[in-house]
Amino acid sequence: MYEFFTFLQSKLAFVADWPLASFAVLVIVYGVFAVVFASLFAGVTSWYERRVAARMQCRIGPNRVGPQGALQWLADGLKVFLKEDLIPRDADNILFRLSPYPVFAGVFCTWVVLPFSPWIVGADLNVGIVFLVAVTALVVAGILMGGWASNSKWALLGGIRSAAQMVSYEIPAILALLTVVVSAGTLSLQGLIAFQGGSPWNWAVFHSPAAFLGFFIYLTAALAEGNRTPFDLPEAESELVAGYNTEYSGMRFVWFLFSEWANLYVIGGIITAVFLGGWRIPGITVEQQTGSILLQFAGACIFLIKSLVLVNVVIWLRWTLPRLRVDQLMSMCWKYLVPIGILLLAVAVVWVKISVEYPGFVCVTKVILTACGGGLVLLMLWRSWYNLKSGHDRVYLKFMV
Repeated sequence: MYEFFTFLQSKLAFVADWPLASFAVLVIVYGVFAVVFASLFAGVTSWYERRVAARMQCRIGPNRVGPQGALQWLADGLKVFLKEDLIPRDADNILFRLSPYPVFAGVFCTWVVLPFSPWIVGADLNVGIVFLVAVTALVVAGILMGGWASNSKWALLGGIRSAAQMVSYEIPAILALLTVVVSAGTLSLQGLIAFQGGSPWNWAVFHSPAAFLGFFIYLTAALAEGNRTPFDLPEAESELVAGYNTEYSGMRFVWFLFSEWANLYVIGGIITAVFLGGWRIPGITVEQQTGSILLQFAGACIFLIKSLVLVNVVIWLRWTLPRLRVDQLMSMCWKYLVPIGILLLAVAVVWVKISVEYPGFVCVTKVILTACGGGLVLLMLWRSWYNLKSGHDRVYLKFMV
């Protein structure tokens, strides 16, 4: 945003005359852009996830409102907007009303440091990773507040589960991110992207074995922090009705779901920025990309595509894996992910020293890791194609026609 502001100052005279007012307008414009993008993304994702779920279960899904049901999310939003906002008689009235907003704020504030391009970013904080970890604490507070204020044992159990789960899985998530931060020497998301290259073999995920494994640890921890299957214990319908939002209705209920779907892009965006090269274009330097509006737009499209691919993978996982038990959930975090994360952090520190003294060995390792990553992607694509060609899918396609 600062680079964009200085660019405007150099091109437009009135911006130079009123820098503070123009910068305030620029911040408001970015805020509106982020809110609109998050709203549209959450709505469209709700429809897309329902279609993917139906596809994986050999059924149709929403297909009445708009072409292939593409406007179903608008119909659902209008319906919920017109529904009555009920508050249980014995609930804590004030906390019950307020609890959805910290959840939404905790998710939305992460968009402040998510870089779409060198210019399209709310604030390039030099402690961007720390900021991300800090603001997500609002989500825990809001969910626990809603569970307790509902005066329902199901909602309270869901809130307690969520607090324990999200606080626990923040630790392996941070350790996984630090495997890249140690190598890059910066906590800024823009700095982490500049540290990488546009080509896949120059992405941070392939820089070291620690970062390669850290990618999978962070993806797992992010799913748990976002209460996504197989870690959706706070919303376990078979046990807790709907969990912490059982007693909510109307728009307050939608704020919880809105935050969950918007968080999908946050997960994809953070992984893209830290591990997958962000907005970098292959063969283009950071200086060249920063100085061209066309390359800026191309970088934003690349960032969006990478993030959406990861969102699609997260949706696949939800409708593929069974839900874990509570004891399995916590055991996996404290007995496996946390110790492995600490070990990977130590390996990352040692790898920085090795990369200076033995560059040839590091280069060979990068080639091997890139080949392993490419093999995993090809395996996933082949398996997806195999499922598309299976007998159940042929029946499904015939039924669709």
